[in-house]
Amino acid sequence: MKHSPSYSEQDELNLKVLIALVRGVQSVRRQEMQTVREGKLTLAQFGVLEYLYHRGDARIKDIMERMLSTGGNMTVVIENLEKEGFISRYSDPHDKRARLISLTHRGEALMEDLFPRHVQNISGIFSILQEEEKKQLILFMKKLTGKAQE
Repeated sequence: MKHSPSYSEQDELNLKVLIALVRGVQSVRRQEMQTVREGKLTLAQFGVLEYLYHRGDARIKDIMERMLSTGGNMTVVIENLEKEGFISRYSDPHDKRARLISLTHRGEALMEDLFPRHVQNISGIFSILQEEEKKQLILFMKKLTGKAQE
């Protein structure tokens, strides 16, 4: 039996916005994954390497906060990247209790090859939007995340 409750026009519109937003994000993620897969990485692994590539050595805690990841998941990601020789860990000279993560030469070489292709892929994904539309989209997304003032 089909259940067809009636919703207000505003509720219907909100549901349509949510569906469009989720589908849009899923579509962009699928397309974004092309270059990540070329590097034989997961999205989380790519995120860690990208963070270190652009920001330099970092504590796991800082990477987790930036990537909104859980400690258990990030530990596995870090361990796998270390096994592959893309990163190394060392003691923080300012806090012996903390460990810093660093890109190895192998990790840096991978990102030097992969990241420009990633940027090119992203440019292709968003090429269907005009510059003003991109700026509006950024504003809308910041508004939804409560960061519209940034």
